[in-house]
Amino acid sequence: MDMTNKTVMITGASRGIGAETARVFAKAGANVVLMARSQDAIGNLAGEIGQKAIAIPCNVARYGEVSAAVDFTLQAFGSVDVFINNAGVIEPISHLATSDPDDWGQAIDINLKGVYNGMRAVLPVMKEAGGGSILTISSGAAHHAIEAWSHYCASKAAVNMLGRSVHLEEAANGIRAIGLSPGTVATQMQREIKQSGVNPVSELAWEDHIPADWPARALLWMCSAEADRFCGEEISLRDEDIRKTVGLI
Repeated sequence: MDMTNKTVMITGASRGIGAETARVFAKAGANVVLMARSQDAIGNLAGEIGQKAIAIPCNVARYGEVSAAVDFTLQAFGSVDVFINNAGVIEPISHLATSDPDDWGQAIDINLKGVYNGMRAVLPVMKEAGGGSILTISSGAAHHAIEAWSHYCASKAAVNMLGRSVHLEEAANGIRAIGLSPGTVATQMQREIKQSGVNPVSELAWEDHIPADWPARALLWMCSAEADRFCGEEISLRDEDIRKTVGLI
């Protein structure tokens, strides 16, 4: 997939799936915009990638910061062709009855409102340009309740509906909205899950998790016309046919 002269904005780009996605898209020729709260981490990654990358410190839970990042990207590269909603948190893992209301709400602010903020900020730009792709990291937790993950399951289920809403409202304007459910990925989030010791996911062995570059490569493939059949839907990397199509087997 050749992304030369295309610009991709990635939230949560400081580590894990986000960082690998930046590397994969840059290798494909894209300009990449790294967004995260961790200024040093995205700055170092931008230095690693080179002139095609810029780092924008950003808290996705704050709409003004996301909107400003989109404006800055337009000034720097002239377009936003792909927006990847990757930022998300799993902590604090807690049973609902003992959860802290402020912590629970903060997870919703990042996982759900953060995705809304990205979509809301970029949609007018993409519509004016005649189209674009909005790709969102989903989860099996969007469809199945998991012990002590009420915040995560609720936010991911809502994000699934956000993507479907974008498709319903904006597909005619050239907007491609697709979700990606990667399964369990070998990232810091899985270390946090492991440390919690709660529910079967925490009991998985490290080798059971897929590498972070797999969802990154899937996201690149999702920008191709071959993935158009999934617009308004979710793609699961647990699907062996998808893995073969993307070239992950």
